[in-house]
Amino acid sequence: MEPAIQINPGATKWDIRQKVWDYIEENNLANFPRPVHNRIPNFKGAIQACNRLTDLQEFKSSKTVKVNPDRPQQQARFLTLEAGKTLLVPTPRLRTGLFNNITPPEGASKEQLRICSSSQGVKDFSVPVGLDSKVKVDLVVVGSVAVSEKGLRIGKGEGFADLEYGMMVSMGAVNESTVVVTIVHDCQVMDLPEELIESHDLTVDYILTPTRVIETKCQTPKPQGIIWTKLDPEKLEKIPVLKKLRELEEEGGKDVTLGVAPEGTEPGLHTGQTKRPPRRRPRRNIQQDDEGESKQEKIGDSDQKPRQRPPRVRKEGRGDGGGENDREFNKRGRGGRRGDNMREKDQEEGASEVPTQRRLPLSVTTVYLGGIPAGLRVSELKTALREREAIPLRLTWQGAQHRAFLDYSDPQAAEVALESLQDLSLNGHSLQAELAKSQRGGKRAGQSNRRERPPTAPENTTDPPEAENDTNEKAEQE
Repeated sequence: MEPAIQINPGATKWDIRQKVWDYIEENNLANFPRPVHNRIPNFKGAIQACNRLTDLQEFKSSKTVKVNPDRPQQQARFLTLEAGKTLLVPTPRLRTGLFNNITPPEGASKEQLRICSSSQGVKDFSVPVGLDSKVKVDLVVVGSVAVSEKGLRIGKGEGFADLEYGMMVSMGAVNESTVVVTIVHDCQVMDLPEELIESHDLTVDYILTPTRVIETKCQTPKPQGIIWTKLDPEKLEKIPVLKKLRELEEEGGKDVTLGVAPEGTEPGLHTGQTKRPPRRRPRRNIQQDDEGESKQEKIGDSDQKPRQRPPRVRKEGRGDGGGENDREFNKRGRGGRRGDNMREKDQEEGASEVPTQRRLPLSVTTVYLGGIPAGLRVSELKTALREREAIPLRLTWQGAQHRAFLDYSDPQAAEVALESLQDLSLNGHSLQAELAKSQRGGKRAGQSNRRERPPTAPENTTDPPEAENDTNEKAEQE
């Protein structure tokens, strides 16, 4: 297959990373979070690519699998748990240790396993694994920015995958026979110059994409442990577990002399290349249609994050089970900031609409939830949101249009909710969770674009009793 991205002669690792990130953005090949620059891209088709993991005999025969914590590999973490294997996930940026053993509740359902495989689940259902643990890792799954069919790999530039593997070598968790798999989009497979790959760079044995499985038969050896001269003291101070490992290796008589960061480079792994300073990208409003296609509008760099104000939220549907259910739904959740609990005004029986004075934050981030099956009760959706700890500041129910809109306090809260809502299935139907199309000027999705209202003016909204005709609801304009 001809590579979609061609590498120019003399290109550096950072040139290649930038080219891949730009290509993915320009061709709209990624899901949230966007933009993908300086990330392991959460590419479209990541679930299909991860599903190919179960076809590998090395996965079938493995007992312990280490999977990176990035979003595009979440399905790989789920499949590992579903297969009853031990799942090890590195702590993000190695801040608090090396591994977490993800331990789901006994008898966990598929939905619970999906939660455990999410970023929040990794935090909530993990047991730390120390350097002195006698763990044996049978299979390693990593993300990549670029990879070649020969097994050469380029990460996002911070060196954590390389460090994690080197530390596993030092603690005896992996050896030369341990299989390494990476999961990427087809466009991330390209011809990489062999001269760019150094002794600390991790190589891969299999590449999984949405369309194929590539066995690389890589001839380049993997790292044989931590190469201390590639590290500097400042990096060591930022990663306590690395500092502890150095002390252990020094006690064992190994040479643990550190290098000196070359002038003009960031502290960390010394690759002989100057890392480009991170670009300050303007904040973006992401508009997303019902089919998931995204458009992004830049907001000036000078924009400041608006002050958060406690919201006043309308009553949900009166056919929804009444105030008791709503009070339960208003419990603190991670959909908004702690303390931004949902508050609703009781609706008199028989009233079709309730005027409310909304005081949401000046800017909210809205998640579109599509594919809602006919007959689904809004109470069932709220229950699912509670179970996944994705409670919004406000829920706009449009059951007749098979969709709903969830307002969150900021993009970070929405990102956490999106991670929890991936692969959500209700009544046998898979729901589609994505950023909503309209984020203009902080205006929430579901608010009519036909006319503007003063920000303090009362607004009449209500939820339909379950899945009745909701033509009076404010719908997002196409």
